[in-house]
Formats: sequence, structure tokens, C-alpha cells
Amino acid sequence: MSIFEALMLLSFGAAWPFSIYKSYISRSMEGKSPFFLVIIIFGYIAGILHKLFYQYDLVIYLYILNLLMVSADFLLYLRNSRLAKVHRKISESII
Repeated sequence: MSIFEALMLLSFGAAWPFSIYKSYISRSMEGKSPFFLVIIIFGYIAGILHKLFYQYDLVIYLYILNLLMVSADFLLYLRNSRLAKVHRKISESII
């Protein structure tokens, strides 16, 4: 197991809870890019597959944890997108 790989994943993973919290509370898509989130999800899946097929060690759990957090943020993006559409329709029907 590479301590540097684990530190990298811990560093990246430390930011996701704050991003998830902000997405959940704000109910806004501001500052979020679904394309960026999908790229990160793809990268974590590639890291997990590498660990499964070539170099299995405990770092795989950090990849899985980060994948789950980014996926949660992506799902919140989709929820917030739907909420924005509903809000827009309500606003248009009032005017």
C-alpha cells in the first residue's frame, strides 16, 4: 500500500462532505458541473478496477468512499436541477 496514494485520496475525500452539505442545504446547482463530477466518478471507478485487478490493498476502501461521496454530490445536483425547473415553472405561471 502506498502511503502517498492514501494521503491523496484522503485529501481529495476531505472536500466532498462540505460540497455535499452545501448542495443539500442550498438546493442550488451553482458552481457545480455535472461533466466534472462524472469525470471524477469515472476516475474513481478506474482506480477501484485497478485495485481489484492489479494491486489489491486497503486503499480500495478510500476509492470506494470517495466514489460514494462524489456520487451523492452528483445525485444532489440532479435533485437540485429538478427543483430549479419546478421553481421556474411555478414562477412563470404566477407571472
